[in-house]
Amino acid sequence: MRPVFPHAMLQLQPDDYKVDLEVFEGPLDLLLYLIRKDELDIYDIPIARIADEYAEYLRLMKMLDLNLAGEFIVMAATLSYIKSRMLLPAESRPDESADPADEGKDPRWDLVRQLLDYKKFKDAADSLLEMERHRQNMFSPQGAPMVADEDLKQEKTLGEIGIFDLVAAFRAALERAPATPLIGEIEPARWRVSDKIDSILGLTAAKKRVGFSELFTKDSPRGEIIVTFLALLELLRLRQVVARQDAAFSEIVIMGSEAAEAEGAAAARPIIGGADHVEP
Repeated sequence: MRPVFPHAMLQLQPDDYKVDLEVFEGPLDLLLYLIRKDELDIYDIPIARIADEYAEYLRLMKMLDLNLAGEFIVMAATLSYIKSRMLLPAESRPDESADPADEGKDPRWDLVRQLLDYKKFKDAADSLLEMERHRQNMFSPQGAPMVADEDLKQEKTLGEIGIFDLVAAFRAALERAPATPLIGEIEPARWRVSDKIDSILGLTAAKKRVGFSELFTKDSPRGEIIVTFLALLELLRLRQVVARQDAAFSEIVIMGSEAAEAEGAAAARPIIGGADHVEP
């Protein structure tokens, strides 16, 4: 596992501010994200590997002062407990169920069942959201959109990707950063979130699509990467920029909100009067 980054390097200047970001995804979303990212079998989860990755993501989100619900901590404890039970031979595992039918049951099964049920409802919600996006391109006979603008604003604040995709990109950037200076060496210059906000806005104004990696250089120290990422989160929260991916786990692209809307409008299929009526 990668070493935990020293917290002393993560402190912002007193006149900076911390991003107050609402995290819409929950602990089961993070588990499903890790399973999908690593292409794992949901029925045969390598619990030790997932527990370690889950704990690393929690450390990164705490490092950024993201608001974490208590359910995340409970899930981390649950994974650690399952991990400890998996280390024991089946005959030595404590019997915690009064039902004799559960004797010898795989300790992962309850978690797998929760994940499958959650995934079922999540997939259904995604299908409904896709239908909603399709309907926004339809118009009533009076010319009004079938989906109101205020309803469309209920989508994810972060744009078209989730918080865990952003944290994964942040983690990769930290791993590529130069090593933390040793005690006695000159500490790198401090950065301000407000300055990085201006920098990101300048990049998106000059260039339509900015890759996440373009926000940093190969020599960017960890302190600069952290402050730049906080600035990006604030811009996403304020809807000044949009984060997108062209394919699953491809590089995240940052766009100004107006450029993103123009690109989405150009890609949308105009539909008048109904789903089967296409404007010539």
